[in-house]
Amino acid sequence: MNPKQLLLVAASWAAFAQSPADFEKSIKAAMGPALAQQRASVRKQAASVIRPASSSAGSSFFTLPPVPIVGAGADCDPLPDDQLDPLIETAAAKEEVDAHLVRAVIDKESAGRPCAVSISGAEGLMQLMPATAEQFEVRDAFDPRQNVEAGTKLLKLLLNRYSNDPALTLSAYNAGPGRVDEEGGIPAIPETVEYVADILSKLGLHGSVPAVAKPNDETLP
Repeated sequence: MNPKQLLLVAASWAAFAQSPADFEKSIKAAMGPALAQQRASVRKQAASVIRPASSSAGSSFFTLPPVPIVGAGADCDPLPDDQLDPLIETAAAKEEVDAHLVRAVIDKESAGRPCAVSISGAEGLMQLMPATAEQFEVRDAFDPRQNVEAGTKLLKLLLNRYSNDPALTLSAYNAGPGRVDEEGGIPAIPETVEYVADILSKLGLHGSVPAVAKPNDETLP
């Protein structure tokens, strides 16, 4: 037996002499660099698949413009009105929110597509971020009923926070309440200004835009 063979035998016996836990750690340590390289490759492939959507879909604090899901079931048709409208009406009535406001947000956020996913990870009809979905105990953000119910609850919290002011509510839904409070009104973000203007126009609300936010102590995501 040559010296190289002796070294291999010795290394093998040393490995078998380790405790199971130590042996597992040594295997993981050896495989670590290869696994890290593989993860980086997967992320690069996923990023190349995601395509920015048109700006008409809107952007949000909880979302960037919706893009198809990466992988199976990437694209889906808008949910038919006869299925979506009852979900909106039920959630709006429960939270005492204008159903037209809920519908306008859905149209802007996802164009009514329950499978919509943003490059920031927001999901579903009302583009809920995972943390928001978790706060409202949403088990499946792609389930239309759960998504609409949670998004409507969020709108209710924002309406309460901003004294039922639709412009500030929509600003916070898009840019985040922290940004609205920090700037004392609608943030000077082109996407947010367009987002608010488009929805208010759709709702037929053309009043003056308030300059100062009026937050209260509501807890928001």
